[in-house]
Amino acid sequence: MSETTATSAELIETGRDFHRRGWSLGTSSNYSAVISREPYRLLLTGSGFDKGRLTTEQFVTLDAEGRPDRETSLKPSAEAGLHLVLTQETAANAVLHTHSIWGTLLSEKFVAQGFIEIAGYEMLKGLAGNTTHETSEIVTIFPNTQDIATLAKEVSHRLRHAPETLRHGFLLSGHGLYTWGRDVAEARRQVEIFEFLFEIVGRRTGHFSNSE
Repeated sequence: MSETTATSAELIETGRDFHRRGWSLGTSSNYSAVISREPYRLLLTGSGFDKGRLTTEQFVTLDAEGRPDRETSLKPSAEAGLHLVLTQETAANAVLHTHSIWGTLLSEKFVAQGFIEIAGYEMLKGLAGNTTHETSEIVTIFPNTQDIATLAKEVSHRLRHAPETLRHGFLLSGHGLYTWGRDVAEARRQVEIFEFLFEIVGRRTGHFSNSE
């Protein structure tokens, strides 16, 4: 089995799992994984496909400039620029973008503040590099925008000059979560951790109730 085939199979299974959990419904979300560093090749979900029913034909492979490495009728995700920045400027080899209810609600609630701070929970140890629950995770929230090129530049600037604000992931307001890892398995784990913590924060702070 080729690296591309194996990686696409892993991302297909990820999409099915996330769809089942309500984190990637319909055609929302996008996933990527580096299949080669030299030369750089990024496998990315094509635009407009149901993430619960992905097939191997629904991925596109991009070069370092974001161009498909072969002629294809598929369009890469509109947010490809973020995947390129995150995999080229960090040690991440996988990026997962999801659209959950809790992530969406909290990102709207705290966008004016610009971040959510989560501290003291045992589940924080599931984020790469954390060895104790006695830590604080700052999840940056960027305003939602269709100007992905400008957002990618802002993410790049943060990674270079304020990496502590983008340790494991970030939110787009009213949109969803971006997280990454050294491989697909680590990125998936971090999505699970963030989703658990987002629900805890939402329920604990009482910002959202069944009557709202």
